[in-house]
Amino acid sequence: MMMSVTCGNLDFGRTALDLTSCGCSSNVVHLDRWSSLRRCSVKAGNFRADVGKRLGCFRRGSVPCQVFPTKTSGTLFNDHEITQGLPQVMNVKAEPRRPISLANVFEVVADDLQALNQNLRSIVGADNPVLMSAAEQIFGAGGKRMRPALVFLASRATAELMGLKELTREHRRLAEIIEMIHTASLIHDDVLDDSDLRRGKETVHQLFGTRVAILAGDFMFAQSSWYLANLENLEVIKLISQVIKDFASGEIKQASSLFDCDVELEEYLIKSYYKTASLIAASTKGAAIFSGVDGKTSEQMYQYGKNLGLSFQVVDDILDFTQSAEQLGKPAGSDLAKGNLTAPVIFALQKEPKLRDIIESEFCETGSLDEAINLVKICGGIERAQELAKEKADLAIQNLQLLPKSSFKLALEDMVMYNLERID
Repeated sequence: MMMSVTCGNLDFGRTALDLTSCGCSSNVVHLDRWSSLRRCSVKAGNFRADVGKRLGCFRRGSVPCQVFPTKTSGTLFNDHEITQGLPQVMNVKAEPRRPISLANVFEVVADDLQALNQNLRSIVGADNPVLMSAAEQIFGAGGKRMRPALVFLASRATAELMGLKELTREHRRLAEIIEMIHTASLIHDDVLDDSDLRRGKETVHQLFGTRVAILAGDFMFAQSSWYLANLENLEVIKLISQVIKDFASGEIKQASSLFDCDVELEEYLIKSYYKTASLIAASTKGAAIFSGVDGKTSEQMYQYGKNLGLSFQVVDDILDFTQSAEQLGKPAGSDLAKGNLTAPVIFALQKEPKLRDIIESEFCETGSLDEAINLVKICGGIERAQELAKEKADLAIQNLQLLPKSSFKLALEDMVMYNLERID
């Protein structure tokens, strides 16, 4: 069933990716650094990663654009449309490269992140010792700070575009707000999932009880909203406020579709947007807005964050099947056990009717969960999900092409590659 849902800047009823022919000449050039992004194809049932360069074209005075036929039907998240619409990737030999680490990616904004870490605890407020302790528990748990790092990278990349030599107060406050919102969502997620550990430490609700955990999350949402309002930028206020609404929409959508074997891939991607990609997209677009870029550039930064966020979520869902319980910090296949059907399962259900019977029984028989996990693996669900994650990564890289070359743009590209390397 075709769904048309409008959420902030994301219209789920649009034609596939709104891709259009550029009408430019045949003067073809290689898009910079694309040789590092691996595409995948499935042949004879085997997953194969090809290293290639994507061909693009330039019109004088324009940004790079892709040359391929437009689509007249299909929805924004139709992966078959995406696969058919993307240009072919040339097979080339690439130099081996060392795995990308977040520490290396974030090195160019290390000073910004250090200042953020110093401010996070004070920005929560010291009026209530219990709330401060709850915030300290999760802020001090060694998180990656990926979202504020993306704010700083997008801020500096777009600031260079506008000739700004330094970040503004609004850029820095946005990064703090984004991390507070993310932290609040983690506190609530742990309550909903009844998780005992977060980043190797006891969760807030384990230490202080469910009531305090919920109130702590609510407080951080409220505090971040207050700081957001004080930025006095209506466009950014509306953008970030939508994210908080999206979190709730994603949780409701997930809770209402547990063990539903008829869930469509598009519905999964919408839910993933609400729960993960919405905040990342708002982070990168908000940063661009505070740099003073035009609407086209800020929209491309939004699309970058959206596609990166979706790719991250798909990779996380793949790892739930491919990593050990020790690596995950939780039992493998835990999402499936709870009835949350992710991309690998949705793809496997298209090939294996027996999997539907097992899931709809809610794993009532001993060993049925392990059997379901095995079916997902042998039916190609993992490989097709890998392809989906790479398609979203492909789009994220394309969204950055209007930015000038800089260490910050390269770091934004490396963020995409870092995510893909998690499933290599």
